[in-house]
Amino acid sequence: MGEQSVSTTTTRPPRDSDQPADGPTGSGGTTKRSGALTARVTLGRVYSTVPLEFLLIVSSALLLTGFGVVMVISATMATALGHGLSPYSDGLRQGLFALLGVSSMFVVSRLPVTFFRRIGWIALGVAVAVQLLVFTPLGIERGGNRNWIEIATLSLQPSELIKLALALWVAMILYRKRNLLTKWQHVYIPLVPVALLAIGTVLAGKDLGTSMVLVLIVLACLFFSGVKLRIFAIPVILGVVGVVVLALTSSNRMKRIFSFMDENCDYLDDCYQPLHGIWGLAGGGIFGRGLGNSIEKYNWLPAAADDYIFSIVGEELGLIGCIVVLVLFATFAVGAFRIVRNSEDPFVRIAAGGITVWILGQALINIGVVLRVFPVLGVPLPFMSSGGSSLVAVLTGCGVLLAFCRTLPDPATVRAQNAVARARPGRAAETAPAGRPARLKK
Repeated sequence: MGEQSVSTTTTRPPRDSDQPADGPTGSGGTTKRSGALTARVTLGRVYSTVPLEFLLIVSSALLLTGFGVVMVISATMATALGHGLSPYSDGLRQGLFALLGVSSMFVVSRLPVTFFRRIGWIALGVAVAVQLLVFTPLGIERGGNRNWIEIATLSLQPSELIKLALALWVAMILYRKRNLLTKWQHVYIPLVPVALLAIGTVLAGKDLGTSMVLVLIVLACLFFSGVKLRIFAIPVILGVVGVVVLALTSSNRMKRIFSFMDENCDYLDDCYQPLHGIWGLAGGGIFGRGLGNSIEKYNWLPAAADDYIFSIVGEELGLIGCIVVLVLFATFAVGAFRIVRNSEDPFVRIAAGGITVWILGQALINIGVVLRVFPVLGVPLPFMSSGGSSLVAVLTGCGVLLAFCRTLPDPATVRAQNAVARARPGRAAETAPAGRPARLKK
């Protein structure tokens, strides 16, 4: 019997677990299988499908940023040479800020959503504190607005930081009160007082354009939170009344409004920059004068690389160049609004809506000013206008949107759930995977 047992043991095919621990694999077959599984999981992550929203946002953001650096170089070459500097000095500076912003975008894109939910108060508090520095000796005034601080040779516009911080803070407040948004007191407290305080620090520096963008961010967050129309209408009315009062109480703003409405305004005073902006845009025709061949940038258009960079795009690259810019912004809009539509997290929907309206609303205002549809408001074109604060803030906001992309349901899973819901609506919730509730078709 003993011999039969030995014979049976020797003729049985050996298993991986029968290999000695000190064999070729180092710890037997278990390590071999574990290593293969780890490699397979790692390769699965590397070759996993990238969400469409991620591709749309990151591609449009990178293309607009690169396009902006090229146009800043072109728009500032003449003035840089006139000051005895390198023709690429301003463009290289913009390129450095672009690298910083892109790095920030990809770093922020790896942060979890819980991080953004928790930093609302801290982010807004720090941004408002930095904004208050403009009223100290560090603050400087440009174009009648006191909204910059300068340390050594580095200048910073803190109001750009408030835009992102305000979107995250409002989203955090509305998310925590998501079950109480039917009552106006829970919607307005503490949202309205704190938001007015943050916007007031910018208004104190006489920057109406940036203040309007901040109001748009708050209204967008309220809209995407799903509050009732009667509750949403009151902040809209208050915002419109506030803008009208601020315009009527400032002679400088009234001049700009009337110059925008009056075709026979003073060319050498209020209409100088708007007229040269529209002339440059129209001078490019369909195909443009060619990259670097702008005439307006030779000290005719004061803010050629800043608020009127779109005019230089139209002059040098023509209607085709302008359409390319608009298509890139439209691509960004599609990707961003898909996050708002597809996300099942209320915080993600609210914050993504606020950030999207900030970037796209600011772009529409800037292009509208160049086209003389709106009066001059001093709002830069996102991704493209010269200025490190605006560029880094916008790209960081894109990083938040990319982080939200990673929380979206897998399209294949959603399609499978919808198919189950259509076939067996009563049991769709039972067949949904854990953490991914089935979407019942309305």
